Amino acid sequence: MIIDKTISFLKNQRESNWDRVFFEDVCIGTYLTAVKLSDGSAGVATTIHGKVKSCRKDQRRFGPFSPGKIKGSKVADFFEHQNDDPIMESLRMATLNALSSKWAFREGYKIHGNTDPIDILPLNKKNKIVLIGAFQSYIRKIQETNNELLVMELQKDALFEDQKHLFVPAEMAKKVLPEADIVIMTGMTMVNKTFEGLLDHISNSQTVVVTGPSSNIIPQVLFEHKVSMIGATLITDSDRLLQLAREAGAGYHLFHYCAEKITVERA
Repeated sequence: MIIDKTISFLKNQRESNWDRVFFEDVCIGTYLTAVKLSDGSAGVATTIHGKVKSCRKDQRRFGPFSPGKIKGSKVADFFEHQNDDPIMESLRMATLNALSSKWAFREGYKIHGNTDPIDILPLNKKNKIVLIGAFQSYIRKIQETNNELLVMELQKDALFEDQKHLFVPAEMAKKVLPEADIVIMTGMTMVNKTFEGLLDHISNSQTVVVTGPSSNIIPQVLFEHKVSMIGATLITDSDRLLQLAREAGAGYHLFHYCAEKITVERA
């Protein structure tokens, strides 16, 4: 899996300080999960909420990395701890985003500062584009062109009424994705563990874009798995990031207050 390969990469890099970095601050907000690590790096991911389950008193979670025990803990220990709680998956992704941030700007990649992937995709040609997730800014931008657009979503209601003709149910991935010239998916697919399954229906000849707050992992790892372009997020103010997450900030708030859009391409 992509996440496991990213962890393996980081463990093998001396400068990642894998065994020494700890959580300096953590916020698992309504929409965003944000972390600030002891090495000064910061990361963010979309918060996935699990169902609240009733449990007996002797089954309540008070073990390692339960509430009140994350801040100050070592990152390496966190990744060794097994927990399939969706909220912990969000924290896992935000932490990987932070640890990966210093690798996004290495030689061997083509970096576009203050740029979103949608700004450099060849939208002047008539392509068939499949957008995985109702990413509204992308929908509006693509609809202004002559490209054919389909939006793959779990819920049709994620689209506005005048967009519902674009809807494709997620179970149609096997049929729709191989026919696309360009596939755009959000980093959320890595958080909810659908990323690899989607890639199974995509060929190396297609243009694949991964974008959004959760997409900031080691570019090399993504480029080895059919990805052509990454819409990354450069955090410019980690304290403001945590404040936004605490105050129910969403992804679009980041770029107004504490982040810059960066597009990373294979060189």
